[in-house]
Amino acid sequence: MTIEVPDDHPRSESLHTRHQIEDGVDAGLTHKQGLIAEGRGEAFDYLLGERTIPSADRAERAAAAHLLRADHPVLSINGNAAALVPDEIVGLADTTGATIEVNLFNRTDERIAAIADHLQNHGATDVKGRSADARIPGLTSERAKVAADGIHAADVVLVPLEDGDRAEALGAMGKTEIVVDLNPLSRSPQVAAVPVVDNLVRAIPNITAHARELANRSDDERERAIDVFDREAALDAAEAAIRSGEFD
Repeated sequence: MTIEVPDDHPRSESLHTRHQIEDGVDAGLTHKQGLIAEGRGEAFDYLLGERTIPSADRAERAAAAHLLRADHPVLSINGNAAALVPDEIVGLADTTGATIEVNLFNRTDERIAAIADHLQNHGATDVKGRSADARIPGLTSERAKVAADGIHAADVVLVPLEDGDRAEALGAMGKTEIVVDLNPLSRSPQVAAVPVVDNLVRAIPNITAHARELANRSDDERERAIDVFDREAALDAAEAAIRSGEFD
């Protein structure tokens, strides 16, 4: 379904995003529950002023440095992420050398295939997830199913829109986890090594931009981007920004 949203509408960007999720449901990419998740995140984004706050930008820079430093970085992608930023996901993977793997809570073979095909239509190559030949220990949900040479073998995993229990389980496996979540009090950012409290549609391009810039810098400069990032301060700054925010 194509909906024309005037660019001067005060909710133009969020309306476009809602329709992308809606279209994703029709295309078999997103689940109906993804619409609920999008609405919840949108409320937090309103209070952030629909902007990337400075602490989020520092997190995005640290995320880029982690992905560049990793031996086996993986971008774990669900239906909402694939529907909203497919080109940007592919661009981030190309910039950092990361593998893309589809991982879903509401998992079916049909959805996995639809998302993988969708990403490949946007330029991705060798999208993993169709064959789940390994499991994340300690999880009983469908998100435990992963590729042995993908998420299971990764040292750094970027997860937009994560489930809290899997965030904890990936951390228990010793992985450096980067989580994009608009709610700083959610369990996922609370346990992530790098919590990025920002809208996915801003966060992925921002991480990519930082990665492109850091790729041309020295190893010391990339390490500095990681070392100067304070996850607790970032979470506190995001919570303060949300608590002081106002709905327009």
